[in-house]
Amino acid sequence: MPFVAGEYEVIVIGAGHAGCEAALASARMGSNTLLLTINLDMVAFMPCNPSVGGPAKGHVVREIDALGGEMGRNIDKTFIQMRMLNTGKGPAVHALRAQADKFLYQQTMKETIESTPNLTLRQGMVEELLVEEGKCVGVETKSGAQYRAKAVVVTTGTYLRGKIIMGELLYESGPNNQQPSLKLSDSLKQLGLELVRFKTGTPPRVHGDTIDFTKTEIQPGDNKPKFFSYETKHSDNEQLPCWLTYTSEHTHRIINDNLYRAPMFSGVIEGTGPRYCPSIEDKIVRFADKSKHQIFLEPEGKNTKEYYVQGLSTSMPEDVQLSILRSIPGLENVEMMRTGYAIEYDAIIPTQLWPSLETKKVEGLFTAGQINGTSGYEEAAGQGLMAGINAARKVQGKEPVILDRSQGYIGVLIDDLVTKGTNEPYRLLTSRAEYRLLLRHDNADLRLTPIGHDIGLITDERFATFEQKVELVRQEMERLKATKVRPDEAVQEMLADAGSAPLTNGIDALTLLRRPEISYAHVEKLFPSDLPLDEEMKEQVEIQIKYAGYIEKQLIQVERLQKMEKKRIPDDLQYEDVHGLAMEAKQKLAKIRPLSIGQATRISGVTPADISILLVYLEHYNRVTAQKHANSDAG
Repeated sequence: MPFVAGEYEVIVIGAGHAGCEAALASARMGSNTLLLTINLDMVAFMPCNPSVGGPAKGHVVREIDALGGEMGRNIDKTFIQMRMLNTGKGPAVHALRAQADKFLYQQTMKETIESTPNLTLRQGMVEELLVEEGKCVGVETKSGAQYRAKAVVVTTGTYLRGKIIMGELLYESGPNNQQPSLKLSDSLKQLGLELVRFKTGTPPRVHGDTIDFTKTEIQPGDNKPKFFSYETKHSDNEQLPCWLTYTSEHTHRIINDNLYRAPMFSGVIEGTGPRYCPSIEDKIVRFADKSKHQIFLEPEGKNTKEYYVQGLSTSMPEDVQLSILRSIPGLENVEMMRTGYAIEYDAIIPTQLWPSLETKKVEGLFTAGQINGTSGYEEAAGQGLMAGINAARKVQGKEPVILDRSQGYIGVLIDDLVTKGTNEPYRLLTSRAEYRLLLRHDNADLRLTPIGHDIGLITDERFATFEQKVELVRQEMERLKATKVRPDEAVQEMLADAGSAPLTNGIDALTLLRRPEISYAHVEKLFPSDLPLDEEMKEQVEIQIKYAGYIEKQLIQVERLQKMEKKRIPDDLQYEDVHGLAMEAKQKLAKIRPLSIGQATRISGVTPADISILLVYLEHYNRVTAQKHANSDAG
C-alpha cells in the first residue's frame, strides 16, 4: 500500500550527471531537496568514457562552474590527465579535456552531495509521477513510498525501459548491467508526453597488463595543466598517459565478415543512434575508403587495470569483439574485462519543454539530460544545473533563468532542443553556436558569474574575487594604452626576434599587442606591470585586445538578436487566427509556442515571410489588448 514517506520542495529522480547538478543547485538555493536514485553506488557514474570536456563540452563544464555548479570542481579534484586541445587554433575553439579517475569521481561527488545542507540522498526506484490538477506534486516508488513536492526534475539518463544489445543477446537493463526503470515511461505517457526510442553504445574494457604499449604512441597530459573551475588554482594530481593505436586491415575484414551478426545491420536495434559517435562497425561501413581508424587506450583510474578502448564502441557479439581487439596493434594478446554493448532507451521529444526545461503539459515537472535526447555527461550536467535552478525558483515564486544563445553554450544547447528538437541523440558542437568568439573557454566567468551570484550559487567571497579580476584586467588594458613604445634598440630587437616588422614611429603598447606575432609576454618583458596579474588575467588582456574588432562585430549581431528576443509573444496567442501564415508555420508555432519572435525565427519551417506577418499581427494584437486594459481601468 502507498504511504507518505516525506515532503520536500524539489525532488530529483536520478543521480547521474544531470541529477547531481540539479539536486545540488536546488539545495544550495535554499530549497529542501530529495535526490532519488536506483542504486546509491552509481551516483555520478561514468558508463561510457572516463573523461570530461573536449570541444564545446569543455566550454559547458566551464559555464557550469561559472554559474556555481559542481562538475568543474569535481573533475579538478579527480583528474588523472588534463590537456588543452586545439591550442594551434584561435581562442574560440580552445577546449580543455580531462581523463577522470572514474571511481574517485563518483566517490567525491557522492561525498559532496551527502554533506550538502537541504539535500537528502536516498535509494529508490520511482515508478509513478503524482499529478493533481495539472501540477506535479510528487512521486511514488516501487516500494509504495510517496514523496510529495512542489516541483520534480526527471533525470533518468538511459534507464527508461533500457535494453542492452550485444550480437544476438538482448535483455532489459540499465547501463553497466544496472536495473532498468520500466514503469516510469508509462507514467510519462499517461501524462500526455510523447516518447522516442534512442540508442547509444560503449566499447569493451581491457586489462592494462595485457597491452603492448611499445606498439602504441604515448599521449601525455599538459606539463602545466589548466583547470575547469575558476576556484582551482593548483593540483598535485599525478597524470597518467593515454595511448594511441589504429585499426588494421585485419580489423576491417573481421567486421565486414561478421556484419550479418551486427544488431544495427540485422534489424535488432530499433532506436536511433548518435551520428557523431558511431560504432566501429558503422564507421567501417560508412567510411569504407579509410584503411584505419584511431583507437585511444584510456586508463579508467589510478587503482584499476581497466583501460577504456575509445573509438571501438560496438554491439557485436562477444567472440567477435575479442577478435576485433586482437587485430589491433598493441592488443594482439589483450584480455577483455568487459564487453562493449549498445543500449536502447526511451527519451522525450524535447519540443514539449519550455526553455526553462519545465514540461508544457504538466506544471512543476522538469526534465534534464539524456531523457531530453542529448548525449554526453557535460550536456546532461548543463541541463541538470538549469533544471535544478528553475525548479527551485518555481518553488520560490521567481521567474526562470533562461540563457540565450549569446550567453553560453548551455543556452545554445537548450534552445536547440526546445525550439528545433532532435531526431537522434544530440551532441553539442562548436559549429552549433553563432557567437563562438564570445562563448570562449576563457571568459565563461565574465559571461555567467554575475548570474550565478544573483541566483545564490556563487558566494559573495568568490564574486568579490571575480570583480577584482575584472577590474585588474581593465586597469592593465588602460596601462597598456597609456604606455608609449618608441623605436629604440630594445624594442626593435624584440620585434625582430618575434618576426615582426620594425617600428618607424612611436605607438602605444596596446596597439603593439594587436600584432598577431606579438604576445603579452613580449610586451610584459619590455614594460612590466606592477599589478598583481595571474596567468588567467594576462590571457584575458591579450584576447580582449587582439580580438577586439571581431568581438565588437559579434556584439552588434547579438544586439540585433536581442531586439527580436525582446519582442515577446503572448502565451495565449491563437496562431490559427493569424491570417496569411502558412499552414506549416501555424502548426509548428502552435506546437512549440515560442516565447519570443527571436525563438520563432529558429523554428524549422517558419519562414521570414511568416515572421513578417507575425510581427504585423503582434503589433495589432498588442494595441487592441492595451485598449481593452485602458477601457477596463476607465470602467
